[in-house]
Amino acid sequence: MIVAHQLTKSYPGPNGTTINALGPVDLRVEAGEFVCLVGPSGCGKSTLLRLIAGLEPPTSGELLTDPQPPTLVFQGDSTFPWMTVFGNVEYPLKLRGMAEREREVAATAMIGRVGLSKFAEAYPYQLSGGMKQRVALARAWANDPATLLMDEPFGALDEQTRIVLQNELLRLWDAAHKTVLFVTHSIDEALVLGDRVLVMSAAPGRIVKEVRVPFARPREAIQLKRDPQFGELAYELWQALK
Repeated sequence: MIVAHQLTKSYPGPNGTTINALGPVDLRVEAGEFVCLVGPSGCGKSTLLRLIAGLEPPTSGELLTDPQPPTLVFQGDSTFPWMTVFGNVEYPLKLRGMAEREREVAATAMIGRVGLSKFAEAYPYQLSGGMKQRVALARAWANDPATLLMDEPFGALDEQTRIVLQNELLRLWDAAHKTVLFVTHSIDEALVLGDRVLVMSAAPGRIVKEVRVPFARPREAIQLKRDPQFGELAYELWQALK
């Protein structure tokens, strides 16, 4: 689904200098795999997502992705404030040219799956931050993408809401097994969600460590953290980040 070989990204700096932001990066994400990416601030995690999404061209290297464009989910509020919850979730289906009745069924079902059926006609200003991120998840999944690129979607939320949404995401993924590349600053979050965790170095970001997550699915965030092996893996990742 995603293959990068010796991928780099550079930007023009002051006085004719060059800023090397990323790479070289070698990366392979298989179809249906959930891979989490952790690293220090400014290491190029979001840059890598933008390259994979086709929003920016790489400076050098090779990048192969699924022909279907990936769907991006960002940190913070990405809802359209002038649309209801239903309108937000329905919007990408309308862009695809789906028939009205089919859109209605698909959007309503997905809103129900993220627990927002009672708020389908509410506007974003009437929702909490966690509820807005549920709308973003529902909109992403309703579009039925082959690949999801998620850039710290829960980073701005309080810990309790974050755990609830981690469990929501796990439940959605268990049902559909989309290919997911998920950027996070949280080691715990990466271990809760991922099949693998990749650690990036400081800029120019490179992948310096891979940890395969051994925990069986389906998972539940709080129960998983009680496993002694969870703490050992979190420490191993923290040492790599240091």
